[in-house]
Amino acid sequence: MTPAINIYAVTVADFIGIAILLVILVSRGWNLPGRKEESNILVRMLIMSVINCIVDHLVAYYDGKTGAGFGFYRTMLMIGNTYLYLYNTFVGIFLVHMIVKHIERKTVHRKFIVFWIVCIIQVVLLITNLFTPIVFKLDAYNEYTRGDLFLFFIVAGAILNIYGIVYYIVSKIRNPGLRYFPVIEFLMPIILGMIGQTFMYGISLLPACFAVSLAGIVIAFQNECIYIDKLTGVYNRFELDRELKRLQKRHKEKIVAYMLDLNGFKKINDEYSHEEGDQALIAFANILNDVFGSVGTVIRFAGDEFVVLMHKAKESDIEIYKKKTADAVDKYNESSGKPYKLSAAVGGKVFDFSKEDTQDLVVVIDTLMYKDKDDYYKDHKRER
Repeated sequence: MTPAINIYAVTVADFIGIAILLVILVSRGWNLPGRKEESNILVRMLIMSVINCIVDHLVAYYDGKTGAGFGFYRTMLMIGNTYLYLYNTFVGIFLVHMIVKHIERKTVHRKFIVFWIVCIIQVVLLITNLFTPIVFKLDAYNEYTRGDLFLFFIVAGAILNIYGIVYYIVSKIRNPGLRYFPVIEFLMPIILGMIGQTFMYGISLLPACFAVSLAGIVIAFQNECIYIDKLTGVYNRFELDRELKRLQKRHKEKIVAYMLDLNGFKKINDEYSHEEGDQALIAFANILNDVFGSVGTVIRFAGDEFVVLMHKAKESDIEIYKKKTADAVDKYNESSGKPYKLSAAVGGKVFDFSKEDTQDLVVVIDTLMYKDKDDYYKDHKRER
């Protein structure tokens, strides 16, 4: 019998995918300054994707082969097709996990409980499929055909992609600072590939579509890194300048802006070394990401000074998030084991850019922050 798979189309698509992925790997485009965990997730997905393209080609090549190597071909087809299903499952979850982590600036495991449960179900189904063909099967001529539960994997993948898009849209409404991370554009190639491969049997689009998607993510991350502080991983001064220009053009937007400065930072540098001072800055940046990551933009302004811009915020949020920051710092101090304690002076204000100039923002919140710092040192006789 003649296999239904178009081996030439599959080969071209897979080798284009491999070429794209290898360029990213060799050029270390996955290496993101200040974003170690996201870099690790990205490089793992890239390696899994290269293997996916290779396996996809081999599966297409062995499909329908009989003769002296019948048993070997059948074994390769079972293992290879199982891997392709597992790849789509795991990389899809890793991709959405990275999107959520990037938006929240922290890992939120509870958001993925349902997806990991579905993932476990899929793994069980694929193990069962090795003995009883329910997801896919190989006929007497070693030709691959879809099983009754094939659509379960397609529907699960579609729901995962839709979740990622909806989560991004809702998050972007709350925090317009996510403009460097266009999630819809990343996921669209995968969605189109899934639709095409489902309805046009005999071609393989998903491996190349995943490669295109990952290339888009790498480009967006590297573009974003221009505006990222290399030490702390939060945005740098360039992002503040860019954001203020955007606000100046829009005129009618209201935001809450904070200036935060570590108290006693010089003492940490002098008594415990500049390396320890760097660790204090990283820890404080992580605290700010935990507090503001999903609702605002955290910026390292200079030295130990940070600016936070909260969109869709109101007057009452100033004290609410000031207290949240203080509580998060206290929680860090309780568990850090450091010989010093972190604390921060905070100045915050609502800005209405239909009435106020963006050039006044930094001056005003800096003044408010120093007032808070002076009040702190009245009660704490510490070196500044």
